[in-house]
Amino acid sequence: MASKPANLSKPANIALDLVAWAMVHAATGYLAHCLPDRCYQSNSWLWRERRVEDGGRLYQRLRIQRWKPHLPEGGTILAGGFDKRHLHGWETAQLEQFVVETRRAELGHWLAVLAAPVFFAWNPVRAALVMPVYAVAANGPCIAAQRYNRIRLTRLLATRRRREKYSLDTKPTRPRSP
Repeated sequence: MASKPANLSKPANIALDLVAWAMVHAATGYLAHCLPDRCYQSNSWLWRERRVEDGGRLYQRLRIQRWKPHLPEGGTILAGGFDKRHLHGWETAQLEQFVVETRRAELGHWLAVLAAPVFFAWNPVRAALVMPVYAVAANGPCIAAQRYNRIRLTRLLATRRRREKYSLDTKPTRPRSP
């Protein structure tokens, strides 16, 4: 059973939790930020669209367009960060970079969720059981926003690639001069 370290008072325990969560969020965000882009470029199992997401319709049913603009944007806190509040252009390379950044942000939030069991070390059981709930409530909407954006961008990039391939395949050839 977890117990309070050094018999901390309830306010002191809450303060410790607040500081610890701030450190978790900062550390996981920094870790995700420091990993090179190549770590986020493949479509690994973590980044793949799930059947339950239904091509992004799950997020539309959750009315993501209403609440997504109110989520905090942490991408610009660190030097060289990426603002995901708006597109930085419509060029393929810019859209692909945006996809990479949604993966980076999603990883940071997943790592923060995974840190929740650490809080069992010093919290009383009832308080410790609240920590995973907080972790999901604080990070879940951010994860959902990143996944929703990535589904939309990935679909746009796939359509663009199909059109480019089609236009290359069907380009008329000039007849040779005799």
